[in-house]
This record gives sequence, structure tokens and C-alpha cells, in this order.
Amino acid sequence: MTTLDTVPVAAPPPVAEARAVRAWRTLRSSRAAVIGLTIVAVHVLIALLAPLLTSYDPIANDASHALLGPSWEHWAGTDQYGRDVLARVLYGGRYALGVSVAATLLTVALGTVVGCAAALRGGWFDDVLGRVLDAVLSVPSILALLVIVTALGTGPAVIVLAIAVVYVPQVVRVVRGAALAVVPADYVTAARARGEGTWSILRREILPNITDVVCVEFAMRASWVVLLISSLSFLGFGADPPTPDWGLMVAENRTAITVVPMASLAPIIALATLVVGLNLAADGLSKAWGVDRIREGS
Repeated sequence: MTTLDTVPVAAPPPVAEARAVRAWRTLRSSRAAVIGLTIVAVHVLIALLAPLLTSYDPIANDASHALLGPSWEHWAGTDQYGRDVLARVLYGGRYALGVSVAATLLTVALGTVVGCAAALRGGWFDDVLGRVLDAVLSVPSILALLVIVTALGTGPAVIVLAIAVVYVPQVVRVVRGAALAVVPADYVTAARARGEGTWSILRREILPNITDVVCVEFAMRASWVVLLISSLSFLGFGADPPTPDWGLMVAENRTAITVVPMASLAPIIALATLVVGLNLAADGLSKAWGVDRIREGS
């Protein structure tokens, strides 16, 4: 005879897995998010497959082929040094994405930890941190970046550090605003009553409940970081020649735009499509997950 004790019961899916499934289903319902993430994915794929998509060296000079228009041999023409423009655009995506992702990851990670800690601890720590953030945010971003790279020099590591210094305060404000809505919850109070430490409460109770805000913030900051890195390169404080970088390409070829317009237009188009994709992804994620960036403090 079969009893209830012998009937197999399916185990419920883990909470994290169930939350991820719900987030994915909601994400697919947002056309803007899908289009934006697709554009970004195409850029990432092109950057990874750059050596297979072109046979030209992006930094090799060839004076005999300088300032050539588009042709079957050079689809986007060549620049003033005879370098293939398409090859430099393809490889330029590697620099733009690599430095931007590293800088955004560091920025969002630091900002998330500090913002959650400020919301959880409160008191004098939150007050002092708020005054420090106000002081940092009073300085224009591009000016602060120029000061840092002038003092420490150029290079990917310096640029990543400089961007983190500039943007961490903004991320802290956004994440703090989201965490303040979670701190009074019963499960956080219960965790405190059990004697759990600050880091344990942040990792187990607060962070899982503001993941949507952090993801939206990452996508939005990434679009600004890409533009900022290209702006630095255009001004001569970013990538060093002959590094294939979109901002540097525009700076190098702007004087010859009437002769070989694609040398400047190609990197501009690549940069514009990447930024549009990131912005669409951020807006789509924000609407799909119901994240109000203005309310959160952005």
C-alpha cells in the first residue's frame, strides 16, 4: 500500500535560481533591453574575432598606401600612415571594451560595497561619507580625470583607477538609496539579532535584494565610461599611439577628414553604436525590473 510518506516530492528550486529565472523572463519582455544587449554582444563578438575578420596589422605603417579611399583591398580605406582603417576599428573595440569593462567593474563593485555599508551602518559613518562624496562630486568629471592622468601618466591601469575615483561617489549614492529601502526589512533585523557581521548581512541579505539596481547602474555607467575613455584618447590623455583606439583614431585623422572621411567616421560609428546599445540595455533593464533611477539617487 502506498502512503504519503513514500510519494516523491520534487525539491523546490533554489531561491537564487528562481530569482534568476524570473529576471530572465522579465528581461525578455523588454524589447529595448533585448536590442541593446544584442548590439553589445555583437561588439563583443567582433572584438574577440578581430584577428579572424581582418588580415591586416592595425599598427603596421605603410607609407605607399597612405590616405586611400575605400576599395576591395581596404574596405574602409587607410589613414595617413597607411594603416587599414577597418582593422584599427575592429581591434579598437578590444581596447574600448577591455578598459571600459575593467573600469566599470571596479567602479560598481567599490560603489556597491561602500553604498551598502553606509546604508547599513548609518550614523556618523554615513554623515562623514556624505560630505566626502559631496566634495568629490563638486569637481567636474573630465577635469578630475585630466588632473589624475597628468599626475600619474597615461596607460590602461591609470585610466581605470581615475575613472573609479570619479564615478564611485555617484554609484555609492545610487546604491545607498536602494539599500536604505532594504535595511529596515525584518530579515535584516533578524540577521542583526542573530549577531551576524556587517559583511555577512551585506552579502546575504542586502545585495541579493538590490541586484537589479546594481545591474542597471553597471549598464548605464558603462556607456558613460566608454565615452569618457574615448574623450581622453581624443584629447591625448588616453591610449598612446599607435594603439588602435576609437578616440585616438578620430584625433589622428580629423585633419584629413575631407580626404579620407571613413578614417574618422568609422570609429565614430563604432563608438556611437556601442553607446546606443549600452543605453538601450540600461533603459530596458530599468523599465523591465521597475528600477527608478531618479528615486534611487542617480
